[in-house]
Amino acid sequence: MAEIRRTRVVAAEPQAIWDVLADFGRISEWADSVDHSCLLSPEVRDVGIATIRRVQVGRNTLVERITEFSPPSTLAYDVEGFPRWLTVNNRWTLTPSAGATSVTLVSTIAVVGPLGRIVERVAARVSATMLDGLLTGLANRVEGPYV
Repeated sequence: MAEIRRTRVVAAEPQAIWDVLADFGRISEWADSVDHSCLLSPEVRDVGIATIRRVQVGRNTLVERITEFSPPSTLAYDVEGFPRWLTVNNRWTLTPSAGATSVTLVSTIAVVGPLGRIVERVAARVSATMLDGLLTGLANRVEGPYV
């Protein structure tokens, strides 16, 4: 199993950041790598555990299912849409930090099979770039002119 961790201090209160993350179907509004996103159950009023969104990243369609939801500090979700031998979970943690918020995004990648360790290393490199992009997009959303 590989764990990729990225942290960024964002000049906003945890609640402002949480409000963006918890608007689960709208990640495409702030994440540059996401072409389209929507909730798979649009009638859902309260986002929480088991809420599902569809995410389009280029030609890849992913389904993300919330596995942990603790406002305003923790959001985790499994990412589906990869081959069966690859599992991915992303976990956002928000920690207040002197008038700002330390945002940590951890991606856990597991690969089953004889080439597991090698594939995990390659996937970790790709994931690190994606995590950096997600943190940058989130920071731009809450610190930028969109607020």
